[in-house]
Amino acid sequence: MPLNDLPEGCIANALSFTTPQDVGRLSVVSPIFMSAAVSDVVWERFLPRDLESILSTSPDGSRLLASAASKKELYFSLCENPVLVDNGRKSFSLEKKSGKKCCRLSARDLLITWGDAPRYWSWNSDPASRFPEVAELISVCWLEIRAKINTSMLSPTTLHTAYLVLKFSRETYCDGLDDQPVEVAMKLDGEESCTRTVSWNAERRWGQVSRNARWSFAFFSSSSRRSVLTRESDGHYPQERGDGWLEIELGEFLTKEGKDEELEMRVFDSSSHWKRGLIVEGIEIRPKQGARGAGRSRMHRMEFILGVGMQKPTSF
Repeated sequence: MPLNDLPEGCIANALSFTTPQDVGRLSVVSPIFMSAAVSDVVWERFLPRDLESILSTSPDGSRLLASAASKKELYFSLCENPVLVDNGRKSFSLEKKSGKKCCRLSARDLLITWGDAPRYWSWNSDPASRFPEVAELISVCWLEIRAKINTSMLSPTTLHTAYLVLKFSRETYCDGLDDQPVEVAMKLDGEESCTRTVSWNAERRWGQVSRNARWSFAFFSSSSRRSVLTRESDGHYPQERGDGWLEIELGEFLTKEGKDEELEMRVFDSSSHWKRGLIVEGIEIRPKQGARGAGRSRMHRMEFILGVGMQKPTSF
């Protein structure tokens, strides 16, 4: 049967088994595909199943649920405009190409050693931040930041990367953040921790860093299996994000289908230098770029449903 003779509902149902990126590509195949590509049947499948429970705890999220004219509009709003949830302590959004969940923990949702002591840290508003407050380091010697999140807030069976989102004060002289390695660690429930070395300074590389600052994270226990992926320390340093902030990669981990685990993260600078001028917005967790392997199999599943072979369309 020619594609144009198929009911639009049949094509919309088949499209829902692909990915948002595939739908964008396939919408140019023919007018009937373009029409089916805006169907709520398609875009509801791309929205997280627990979306209503996530957004209903947020005034902005509840308004979005009530005002969105279509599932497609709701989807792209969540891709382009993160919503504050959990009393403003986290933000929730979707990755545009895949529909996977992205979550950012605010600085208030982190456990920062001495964070409540005005002598060491101050809490200020920042027009570049999506959160009401960011944490600015006044002066500490012991710099430690911890965070926890349940993986049920993230997409299952997905490789994620975590990043510390930060910048450096322009009003305060930044000191002690330029020439010593910083240890970061990640751990999922009952699994072995993964530690690595990063740098505050974008000009440094691992070959210039002394390796004698490594520290054992005693608060992490070991086991034989790990979903946190181990990588050789390779001098990760702040990268520009394009939104006025920098980010440092903390590590990668894999979420599991039907299993809610607790992910722990730690940033630790134990050098004897006094440090000042760091501004922390939070920790962002998002799907790892280039790690989505389901798209081709989903496209094949659609071809099987329709009983046709698809011509390769133009790029999304």
